Amino acid sequence: MDLRIFTEPQQGASYETLLRVARATEDLGFDAFFRSDHYVAMGDADGLPGPTDAWITLAGLARETSRIRLGTLMTAGTFRLPGVLAIQVAQVDAMSGGRVEFGLGAGWFEAEHTAYGIPFPQEKLGRLEEQLAVVTGIWNTPPGRTFDFDGRFYRLQECPALPKPAQERVPVLVGGLGPTRTPRIAARYADEFNVPFASVEDSDRQFGRVRAAAAEQGRRPEELVYSNALVACVGKDDAEVARRAAAIGREVPELRENGLAGSPAEVVDKIGRYAEIGASRVYLQVLDLHDLDHLELISSQVRSQLP
Repeated sequence: MDLRIFTEPQQGASYETLLRVARATEDLGFDAFFRSDHYVAMGDADGLPGPTDAWITLAGLARETSRIRLGTLMTAGTFRLPGVLAIQVAQVDAMSGGRVEFGLGAGWFEAEHTAYGIPFPQEKLGRLEEQLAVVTGIWNTPPGRTFDFDGRFYRLQECPALPKPAQERVPVLVGGLGPTRTPRIAARYADEFNVPFASVEDSDRQFGRVRAAAAEQGRRPEELVYSNALVACVGKDDAEVARRAAAIGREVPELRENGLAGSPAEVVDKIGRYAEIGASRVYLQVLDLHDLDHLELISSQVRSQLP
């Protein structure tokens, strides 16, 4: 079971804070550092000192880390044109020595689009599918050849299809709980399918849909990695769990039901339930980015107990 650290910087984090967390992620033996792609804080958070851009952040971290994988859950498809995004991700992959993973979603938070003057289209899944076709098409075009695409939303003519990522294949992540179209998109383009903030039962149902969609498209379902994103709130005792829950404005019973909360033994047991349905990777949503002792506890007493 891979454990990855997943951050939500729009809630309030500078680049320096994210760098400290990324370095702790690397030093403590976690597999990867991921971040969200948002420009406006949610809930009661003030978001100070203000938003950081996902791919600019990852470019910096690419040069200041050496081992961990780097990526997004998920890059908002509404923020960037796919041809430009293909260049950005390929460049960060080269800057990291081939450690990037590319999560792409349709975009959903209308308020941040309104706040920063970003168009918020009604038809998002169709755009997402074309974006994936464009980005992967550019990367997969042999050197010396051009890439053309004539879609409903995007058209490219004689694209040089450069630069290429450092990796022969950048892993592509697709996720969500949509019952029909999302599994089909994942089956066509994804190397990994992620279910965000869902129960074991709902995750099992969605993994089943993706496996069926993959088989329908002639892929072996086991070719895909299946993963979950879940909020983490771990403590040595009940008092420490309660303190960490209060720090992120959440209630312990709700976190125990909907996330990975409690003692290390409780969290290991719950991760095991996700493993039983086929998840081989968990993204730990860490909301208090100043509590590096939390990461140390998870590494020493949760990660160390997982197969």
